[in-house]
Amino acid sequence: MALIDLFNIKKQYDIKLLLDDVDFHLNVGERIAIVGQNGCGKSTLMKIALGSEEPTEGKRVVNNAIQVEMLAQQPQFDATLTVRDAILNELTELRVAQQEHARLSAAVAENFENKELIAQLENISAYLDHHNAWNLDDKIERILQEFKLKEYENRLVISLSGGEQRRVALASLVLKKPDVLLLDEPTNHLDVYMVEFLEEILLKEKFTLLFISHDRHFIDTIATRVIEVENQKLVSYKGGYRDYLLQKEERMKSLAKSHETLLKMLKREEEWLGKSVRAREKRNQGRKARVFELREQAKKNPTLIRKMQVELEREKKSWKGEKGLSKRKMLFDIENLHYTIAGKNLIEDFSTRILQRDKIAIVGINGAGKSTLLKLLLGRLKADSGSIKKGDFSIGYFDQHREMLNDEHTLIETFCPDGGDHVDVQGSHMHVYAYLKTFLFPEEYMTKKVGQLSGGEKNRVALALLFTKNVECLILDEPTNDLDIQTITILEDKLIAFPGALLFVSHDRYFIDKIASKLFIFKGNGLIEESYQGYTEYLEIEKEMNELGNLELELKSALKKEEKPKEKKQTKLSYKEQKDFDTLPDEIEALEEKIEQLNHCLADPECYQEKGLGALSEELTELEKIYEEKSERYLEILDIFESLQA
Repeated sequence: MALIDLFNIKKQYDIKLLLDDVDFHLNVGERIAIVGQNGCGKSTLMKIALGSEEPTEGKRVVNNAIQVEMLAQQPQFDATLTVRDAILNELTELRVAQQEHARLSAAVAENFENKELIAQLENISAYLDHHNAWNLDDKIERILQEFKLKEYENRLVISLSGGEQRRVALASLVLKKPDVLLLDEPTNHLDVYMVEFLEEILLKEKFTLLFISHDRHFIDTIATRVIEVENQKLVSYKGGYRDYLLQKEERMKSLAKSHETLLKMLKREEEWLGKSVRAREKRNQGRKARVFELREQAKKNPTLIRKMQVELEREKKSWKGEKGLSKRKMLFDIENLHYTIAGKNLIEDFSTRILQRDKIAIVGINGAGKSTLLKLLLGRLKADSGSIKKGDFSIGYFDQHREMLNDEHTLIETFCPDGGDHVDVQGSHMHVYAYLKTFLFPEEYMTKKVGQLSGGEKNRVALALLFTKNVECLILDEPTNDLDIQTITILEDKLIAFPGALLFVSHDRYFIDKIASKLFIFKGNGLIEESYQGYTEYLEIEKEMNELGNLELELKSALKKEEKPKEKKQTKLSYKEQKDFDTLPDEIEALEEKIEQLNHCLADPECYQEKGLGALSEELTELEKIYEEKSERYLEILDIFESLQA
């Protein structure tokens, strides 16, 4: 059933035509992503669907009984409301419905033969069902926690930053659950954990959605259909981002050769995505099977949980190594770095080395200090203690303020300040127009002043300018903000080809997976963890570890209830336990080395022929059995030791 229909829509601003005779239909349960280049008319289409903007020609048909709401880019709030009150204010209808349901339930209980009362109760129950508003108070608490608004709940909402106010508005809309929800870049100002929570609730609550996003992971997870605004027309693709790539590639093949460049880009993107997903699925298959099996086994033997946690922790930090590591030039040598601001610990005792050709993503929760680390590396902030030793090399820096641009200069003046019309780009001497064309700028933009450009266009100019600089290290702060997907893929190609080191802050999981070979993960309270996992895989392992931690707590709680009171509480390890605690780690490490040697021998025909295949296999089986027993024993003692420390 269609909730919103647009027929023969045309939209024109002065001489600029955005939409030309397009039809659009949004059905119940659909989650449609709108994509396209910046300035192509995505937001205009959404506003026409909302009814807040009239088309130049055409007709909008919508059932007046349905509720259509949109997340505003700059929400407006009553100046007297706190964060909690602002959310409650948007839920007035649902709370009134809850009260009416309670009243009708009591009335029906007293007069259960009154058909009119029963019909009213059924209607109000269906309304609460549709909005899933039965446990509204619990949902409010959870969304305050997940969107990091709990600490601000009693503050005036107008005292928050613009990004925080958008989170309040988004929280209100998600709890309200209108019949149709329109979202324009909903993942802006959300860290990756908030985005995962948003994905979870949108899918679980079966929202009908129309949204604009450049977050390809979000589109792939959420969208049931992708609509691309292209040359004033709408092209529809079934499924999420990966399906969109495959279908668009097929479509491009049937079009003129002028689309050859775009087709190559699409094919590279689709191949990378397919390879990445298949590899991750293959890696995850065994681990997930172990988790499911463990959940059953753990009910009988809770120590198995600890073993799995140790395995996951190793996997999360695993690194296969890289040839020639010692030959790479060291750019930054960071030792025992500390930095606090207003009593908040952002970086505590952080030591690492950043080498030539490193591609490092700096990720984690909002406000943890990611951009602060960049400024410390750039020398714009001074650490409280510790040291950053910087080698002799040049840095190119990009931030959201676009400080390298002058609004009064034209594009040609920006790229050729000393005159001429050519630029050097990573060893190639190019005409400035040909170069800027790769960043999707038409020729007529050459004489435009930077100040006349949109925010997304300025970001494109700043990034394009960055690649004309002869630098050995790029430092980027949220480089994908305000960029459309096509520009992001161009940026990715440039960064992958960049021969120097790269450090960047981002919440874009897809972008991080594609570019980074290493992660600095800001965990909060100054803790920074290093990992060589892909970011999506790291998050999946982290989620599994959290699930195991919750399972461990549940099992311990259940066991405590079953335990009989003990006459004497253990206060220290027994002599045997202490001895095993001290000696087992070395024994386990020695066994690991011996097992690895045997596996190498079994893979080498000369070795296993000399020692005998059967004898080697028997020895390996016996060692693995001993290793398993000693590991189990050590985990048991470790559990006892930690409980004594608690």
